[in-house]
Amino acid sequence: MHTVLDILQKTTDFFSGKGVESARLNAELIVGHALGLKRMQLYLQFERLLTEPELERIRPLVRRRGQREPLAYVLGTAEFCGLTLKADRRALVPRPETERLVELLQERCVPPPTRVLDLGTGTGCIALALASAWPGAEVVAVDASEEALALARENGESTGLAARVRWLKSDWFSGLPVDARFDLIVSNPPYLTAEETAAAEPEVRTYEPASALTAAEAGMADLRKIIAGAPRFLAPGGWLAMETGIAQHAALLADLARAGLHDGESVKDLADRDRFVVARAG
Repeated sequence: MHTVLDILQKTTDFFSGKGVESARLNAELIVGHALGLKRMQLYLQFERLLTEPELERIRPLVRRRGQREPLAYVLGTAEFCGLTLKADRRALVPRPETERLVELLQERCVPPPTRVLDLGTGTGCIALALASAWPGAEVVAVDASEEALALARENGESTGLAARVRWLKSDWFSGLPVDARFDLIVSNPPYLTAEETAAAEPEVRTYEPASALTAAEAGMADLRKIIAGAPRFLAPGGWLAMETGIAQHAALLADLARAGLHDGESVKDLADRDRFVVARAG
């Protein structure tokens, strides 16, 4: 028989051997999830003997994480801006950098926009976080992937925000009404080069959808499509905000100016890296 602490130590060692970052934290989260316990509850039961049915619930989750499947996919959820979202291989795992983008928008967009467009919504994380933050905003979220849209709709239902967001299948702007106008267009599009994706951790390159990660033109093809199309759909004074790669800003700021957008700015993330670009319509 094994205690909770025995299994945590064995799982931590196993994860460390597989190259899993923060092996002990991953072990605690996965074992706790399998047992239906929060981390503090887990600590209080270190000496408890585990039953065979409990071990059978733990083993497949540990195996998946040892194969470097993202923790959020193994647990089935990810936290984002105070929302608990379903996470699986249909869309990228929501990341802290993107949480910072949502915070940036709340800082910059005062008063809040009345119409918001989220391009490439994935899990729906940005659209749902902004809908939650801005109760008076009408939010439209688009994605070219039917699978990603299905996941986003599920997250809308689970967060109680389904009525606040209109989900639309669209390859960037192509499916929008020609007369649609927005006070804010936001996107976290693909921005990695093929080489960057190939060099990424297994969690990224093996499990997350490549179409949501990688773009041509040094990672800027989709960013440039958005910049080119945004002026047509932005209301006067409306904002465009995008998450980007860290070596793309000089080129993207020039693209924003050529598109007729004003006040182009590079904004750093919490690690002090160039991560976001913002600009406004005239």
